[in-house]
Amino acid sequence: MLTVLIVSLFILILLNVPIGVCLGLASAIAFAYLGQTDLMVVVQRMIRSIDSTTLLAIPLFIFAGKVMERGGISRRLVDLSYSAVGWIPGSLAIVTVLSCMFFAALSGSAPATVIAIGAVMAPMMIQDGYPANFSVSIAAAAGCIGVIIPPSIPFVNYAVLTGVSISDMFIAGIVPGLLMGLVLVLYCFFMAKKHKWGGAPRPFKFNEFLHALKRSILALFMPLIILGGIYAGFFTPTEAAAVACVYGVLVAALIYKDIPIRELPRAAFEGGLTNAMIMLIIGTAAIFSWILSTQQVPVLLTSFIMGITDNPIIILLLINLILLINGCFMELTASTFIYIPILFPLVQAAGIDPVQFGIVAVLNMTLGLLTPPLGVNLFIAKGIDPRTDFNGICKTVMPMFLLLVFVLLLITFIPHLSTGLISLLAGK
Repeated sequence: MLTVLIVSLFILILLNVPIGVCLGLASAIAFAYLGQTDLMVVVQRMIRSIDSTTLLAIPLFIFAGKVMERGGISRRLVDLSYSAVGWIPGSLAIVTVLSCMFFAALSGSAPATVIAIGAVMAPMMIQDGYPANFSVSIAAAAGCIGVIIPPSIPFVNYAVLTGVSISDMFIAGIVPGLLMGLVLVLYCFFMAKKHKWGGAPRPFKFNEFLHALKRSILALFMPLIILGGIYAGFFTPTEAAAVACVYGVLVAALIYKDIPIRELPRAAFEGGLTNAMIMLIIGTAAIFSWILSTQQVPVLLTSFIMGITDNPIIILLLINLILLINGCFMELTASTFIYIPILFPLVQAAGIDPVQFGIVAVLNMTLGLLTPPLGVNLFIAKGIDPRTDFNGICKTVMPMFLLLVFVLLLITFIPHLSTGLISLLAGK
């Protein structure tokens, strides 16, 4: 049965069938192979897997991100970043990274971050002398931060699968997200200095910075309200997502007035389409993972790897290698719901902190957004400017990808980078 399941899945992937359909069809074929003609069990398990109050946070965060994306928030964040670092060589590239970091704390989505910031910054960078491929590539790479800096939809998925606290996952993502931004900022600085990209840096003007801060301060408060409210115990992550929706509408539509009220149903519709795709993947991946569990795959994998080594670092490095390769072919949500149930028992047996593993796994699978042939962020970046070519983007983004892998290795070898802030806030 296991062979039929895996072979069916890869055949469907090669036929370019959407991943949610691939997982569902492969599972149904495996059931049919066992002589199970009543496939209602497939439907029942799909429904059961998405019947979760915690998962309600996903469509709510998506809607909040859509409102922020369409509400002119990205432009305000760009202005704030530029007023702060416009005096540094390579400032426009650095602004792209910083703006992605700010927007990540609002949207929780990598593709949304790439398009919202890249569409604003790439034309400005090209006009200022940066190569077109570099201009969109830095947006694609920095967009990965959108998955790591909270709120993060993959963190919610991981918490649902493992029982780890969502608030702990959100807090643990802050330092890794900042590290990702730091290495990309340094790369932009050195590349701009080396190739003399961009115009002359402009002097820092404190009044201009204060004005930009005033225009964007309400948007910057949103992640503080969400994280502060969750960690202080004022509301659950799902309730925090609802608060984010209300706050986003108030700020973008009623205070900033950058998105008309009549556009809100459109934002809700787009968010609903995105959520439908995610929920289909979650449901079908749950069936797929259940079959793997009934075939004792997690137990066999744990026994096999623990027979080779019981060193937690080596185990994490092996997991990193598996997930990096998988990221070239499988979408982030599907990877989460397939691999986490398989790998989590192994992690528990090795005594690895589940929060550290969650950060390592999600960051690893996020890097698949930069690796072809799937490379979702790369395709989004290609669509930003017609002067770019896909092969050129792939070559340009590779050093940035390697820098982010370096951050991944730091988090793998130094658990305190992901768990230290939780201990600090808890007073331990």
